[in-house]
Amino acid sequence: MSYQQHFSMGSGSRPARRNFEFGRTYVVRPKGKHQATIVWLHGLGDNGSSWSQLLENLPLPNIKWICPTAPTRPVALLGGFPCTAWSDVGEISEDSPDDWEGLDASAAHIANLLSTEPADVKVAIGGFSMGAATAIYSATCAALGQYGNGNAYPINLRAVVGLSGWLPGSRSLRSKVEGSHEAARRAASLPIFLCHGTSDDVVPYNYGEKSAHSLNTAGFRNLIFKSYEGLGHYTVPKEMDEVRNWLAARLGLEGSRS
Repeated sequence: MSYQQHFSMGSGSRPARRNFEFGRTYVVRPKGKHQATIVWLHGLGDNGSSWSQLLENLPLPNIKWICPTAPTRPVALLGGFPCTAWSDVGEISEDSPDDWEGLDASAAHIANLLSTEPADVKVAIGGFSMGAATAIYSATCAALGQYGNGNAYPINLRAVVGLSGWLPGSRSLRSKVEGSHEAARRAASLPIFLCHGTSDDVVPYNYGEKSAHSLNTAGFRNLIFKSYEGLGHYTVPKEMDEVRNWLAARLGLEGSRS
């Protein structure tokens, strides 16, 4: 899980692209008929293993879970200390500049993990904290039909879940979606389920709430935002139960109550 950064100058004055080396991917196989595959993204400093263990016990037998591990990179929020992160982040705020290159690299890695799934299997993305932010960013790429760098987004996402996260690029999203009829149509039809604790001391609740509002204003109409009174920056069984029921309903899974 090394992190490399090259600043060799090419013919222009812009630095060469960074190389991101992703860590180990953990897979939880479906216990029943394989109907859906979900890539689930961990938070800052975590890895795919911890979430794969939690998701393995979630009673959704028709889902295959893919839990990748982010690249290890210096993170500005931690004073440049290297740890697993889907992108660089300076502070959790609307004014913090977004690491578009890091976000695109992670979104492309996720799409690549989903690209080999069978055609009859529905695909979705979920995540916690920074993983949620990356999942939500992937949702915006799916709606716009392209990554931030302009390359085509190849996956037909069927659902997105974000727990205790935020929306990267919230300021420019509405104008981008409204600039394309296709983007507006895709945004309106993509189901998104966001959850946030009112006592979150890492990603403030009001920032999660504002992110949901920004998505809704930009045309993501099929969105649910649920608040959990007194919940901090972690998950609880009630929240995961509601995620399970929502996924079962949205993905039309057999043998699961909606």
